[in-house]
This record gives sequence, C-alpha cells and structure tokens, in this order.
Amino acid sequence: MSAHSARLQHALKDLREKWDITKESWADQVARDFEKNHLDPVEHLVRSTIVGMDKLSEALGKIRRQCQEND
Repeated sequence: MSAHSARLQHALKDLREKWDITKESWADQVARDFEKNHLDPVEHLVRSTIVGMDKLSEALGKIRRQCQEND
C-alpha cells in the first residue's frame, strides 16, 4: 500500500470511529439519513480510490523497474 493510500485509509478509519461516537448521542432518522446519503457513499468512493491508488502504485513500480533494467 502506498503511503498516500495508507493515509487515506487511516483518515477513513478515523472518520468511521468518530461517526460511531457521534451516533451514541445522535440516533434519530436524520442521523440515519446522513449516514446513508453522505457517509456511506463517501466510504465507498474512498475505498475504491484506495484500490485505484494501490494499482497505480504497483504499475508505476513495475515501470520504474523496467526502466532501470533497460539503463
């Protein structure tokens, strides 16, 4: 995992932990709607982004190795 995707993963984990704490005192329909309409989509996008970043990092590493082999 690249350093940037690791930071993003940590930030997502931190967001979820803080949301779980918030839900202890905010547990009405508005909170459930907020989670469904805002947090869940963000979490899905961030997870997809992390996968993409890791694949890109892997591809760039392969390209670098190939370039070094050709020098």
